[in-house]
Amino acid sequence: MSGGRLMALDVGERRIGIAISDLLKITAQPGGTLLRSGSVEKDVDNIMQMAQAQEVEAFVVGLPRRTSGEEGPEATRIRQFAAVLADRSGKRVHLVDERFTTVIAEQALLKGGVRRAQRREKVDQIAASVILQGFLDQRNT
Repeated sequence: MSGGRLMALDVGERRIGIAISDLLKITAQPGGTLLRSGSVEKDVDNIMQMAQAQEVEAFVVGLPRRTSGEEGPEATRIRQFAAVLADRSGKRVHLVDERFTTVIAEQALLKGGVRRAQRREKVDQIAASVILQGFLDQRNT
């Protein structure tokens, strides 16, 4: 992997949190939140537009697992989303364990003194940043 950024997605039922790496793929920054449209294809098209503008070469998608590590119906839904993203974008999609990322994001926002309404708006993109930073750290060691 070289030449572009990585984009992480925390795919929820109502929103998709987005994070972007720097060009050196060392750090992750929040990249916003996309409201779900009700259509996976439309959501993927919107993500691809953002990815093209950011020169994204690959995606990192959070895969929800139960605390036990098992996959449930949510993981099946995310695997299907990732397959559509890979097919339509032609780019590599890495699936990574996202257990506890939302909790970590919530705690970070609480420590930062972010108000409840703002936390709801920001938690998905912060969770995506946690997913991406974990992926980058593991990849760079």
